[in-house]
Amino acid sequence: MDQLALLFILLLGAVVSVPVGERFGLPAPVLMTLLGIVLALLDFVPNVNIPPDLILPALLPSLLYAAVRRTSWRQFTANIRPILLLAVALVFVTTLTVAVVASAIVPGLPIAAAVALGALVAPPDPVAATAVAGQLGLPRRLVSILEGEGLFNDVTAIVLYHVAIAAAISGAFSPWKAGLDLVLSAVVAVAVGLALGWGANKLMDLLDDATLQIGLTLLVPYVSYVLAEEFHGSGVLAVLTTALFLAEYATDADDVLTRLAGHTFWDIVDTLVTGVAFGLIGLELHNAIRTASGRWGEMLGWAVAIVGVVVLVRLLWLLPATWLTKRLHARRDDHDEEIPVGWRETVVMWWSGMRGVASVALALAIPLKTDEGAPFPNRDEIVFIAFGVIMATLVLQGLTLPWLVKRLGVRADTDREKQFEKALAVRAAKAAKQRLREIETVEDLPEELSEQMVRRAFEIGVRISPDLGEEERREAHVQRVRRLKRVRRIHGEMLSAARHEVLAARNEPGADPEVVDRVLRHLDVRSLR
Repeated sequence: MDQLALLFILLLGAVVSVPVGERFGLPAPVLMTLLGIVLALLDFVPNVNIPPDLILPALLPSLLYAAVRRTSWRQFTANIRPILLLAVALVFVTTLTVAVVASAIVPGLPIAAAVALGALVAPPDPVAATAVAGQLGLPRRLVSILEGEGLFNDVTAIVLYHVAIAAAISGAFSPWKAGLDLVLSAVVAVAVGLALGWGANKLMDLLDDATLQIGLTLLVPYVSYVLAEEFHGSGVLAVLTTALFLAEYATDADDVLTRLAGHTFWDIVDTLVTGVAFGLIGLELHNAIRTASGRWGEMLGWAVAIVGVVVLVRLLWLLPATWLTKRLHARRDDHDEEIPVGWRETVVMWWSGMRGVASVALALAIPLKTDEGAPFPNRDEIVFIAFGVIMATLVLQGLTLPWLVKRLGVRADTDREKQFEKALAVRAAKAAKQRLREIETVEDLPEELSEQMVRRAFEIGVRISPDLGEEERREAHVQRVRRLKRVRRIHGEMLSAARHEVLAARNEPGADPEVVDRVLRHLDVRSLR
């Protein structure tokens, strides 16, 4: 088996793992990790030869962009306090605690190398948190905080990691320089992200074609990442800034085709890239197995100790942090509810701290030698411990999180969601009626047509939320819906016959496939209406 065949196996596994995970109630990323582990243990499966410095640029930009499309700037600002407590403060605390424990239990481990270990195991993976939490029906406020933490904690961790690596290979460390690097990295990333987001938004206005616009959205996160890294900024933060900007300002309410096609396209990208990323995590297990040759007992003991530190620090930090966040929110006038409520949600947040793609890439990217040509101190031990933390948190916590959520009864507030949906339906119907009144002031509409348009404005809201109308109007609406369904069924069969006829013409002598496809596209768009 060669590398290309292995890639196609991972892509196939990414597709199959979704329905299998739904069937057995297990997260698809965890299943892909287990698949990677199984493949890594097979003799005929080759080792993955991907340069470590390419793993993050190849995988993270598209995954981060896809995750940001599911959130908004409003959700981020509403949860800014808990996100900063988790994405910045907790990363610092975890890094320092792991560094202290690792330097104490691993013989000869320098403090700079220990800090590098702490930084690469500190950030929970944004893809794992989003993919796993999103499938469990958790409260939206909880998912928002987990997504925000996962999206922003890599920024802090990667800067700490680079500072620690630089100190380990050069032998020099300056706290002031480290702090300045963190600030400059963030400033450069935000500047690059905003500039690229503004430019991409303007370019989309010029590209009056759904295919080209969607293609641009695929390129933009990678360009943002690479440009920020070139200017010594945080590529992760640049991608997040660009994505949030485009989500806020690059949405055209009337561009239906681009929105539908873009949603489908990014769902496909997210599924495939996520599957490959977590499959690679499992495949990289062979690195850890090779480094532990002959020292299994000792190195497993170190790994278990660091796993315990990582898991325990998160719990001990979350308990007071959740209390503090609730106190701060309680003092505000708006009484925002998008914070963890009660110990059950806090426990779910604690157990959702799975490590993943970023930790693997950073572990494999540790240099082999220092500036003086000596081997990097305790590199094998660091890699093994890192993989121990990744496997324990991702596989153990990922497999047991669905059971824990069900056991604790932490579920989304469906009543609140229905109320919000009903409120949106009312707003949509009112907007439609208001526009109709504006049209009537400038156009002389026949009374019959005006009444028909009023009914359609009402139906816009009722189709979203059937509980809107009064009982008689609801019954009349039900009758109209039944009639409309019958019309649509007949119309659909007519369009289907038309599509079959056009497709048959594609194979006829002298038929122009491009013209056939253009006509077929027109029929497909009509089918969506």
